[in-house]
Amino acid sequence: MPIVTLTSDWNSDDYYSAAVKGTIINRCPGASVVDITNQVPSFNIALAAFQVKHAYRHFPPETIHIIAVNNASDEKSMFIALKANNHYFIGYDNGIFGLILDSDPEEMVSIEFAGSGTFPEQSAFAHAACEIIINGKLSGLGKPHKDLYKQVLMLPAIDESVINGSVAYVDSYKNAITNITRDLFDQIGKGRTFEIFVQSNHNRIVRLCSKYSDSSPGEMLALFNSLNLLEIAINGGNAAELLNLSLNSSIRIKFKENK
Repeated sequence: MPIVTLTSDWNSDDYYSAAVKGTIINRCPGASVVDITNQVPSFNIALAAFQVKHAYRHFPPETIHIIAVNNASDEKSMFIALKANNHYFIGYDNGIFGLILDSDPEEMVSIEFAGSGTFPEQSAFAHAACEIIINGKLSGLGKPHKDLYKQVLMLPAIDESVINGSVAYVDSYKNAITNITRDLFDQIGKGRTFEIFVQSNHNRIVRLCSKYSDSSPGEMLALFNSLNLLEIAINGGNAAELLNLSLNSSIRIKFKENK
């Protein structure tokens, strides 16, 4: 069964998502169209990229991912389709694919789209997905596209005893997921004791939990989540609100010299 995912900055009350799904199913009746999310904040490609990056690899090979988030809302933005890691992606050439992919695409084309409609996700992206389903290739969609516009992920700054990271995502439980990986923590920490400062020196954590229940109710905690990213939470509470955390809030880890 062909699978198409949809990620957008629409909301559940709009008809846009249903129109895209209906267009695909009408032309490709055997296709399954599922949402990654339609709740991305308007034009926020960084948050859309985070969602897709950590979700797409759990789908079967050959899945087609439509990303309907355009940070500039620019009618001149190039529509592209590409293949990477045995998955297909359709979206705007607005920098998002540099945030999603860890390597260059294997193949990439610009989608030939006649017309100046205001809903290209339905009139161009949905039909491009069906062309891939029917023909199993990108070449019929348009000419090769070589100059992919890339944005790069914000990485932590490091030295011998400090990691300066930031919040990369706030989930629906208001836990703050950072851009600090377990590998980086182990590489810089080398087993040393540490202090984690969340946004300021007043919010301090000195140990890692393996699960939320390792802490007391209402206690601030840090753990490495299923993505192997450092997460800041409050057991039974709202960390983002109580600690005033949002995208790019500062997370600093200071390692101590062992005596």
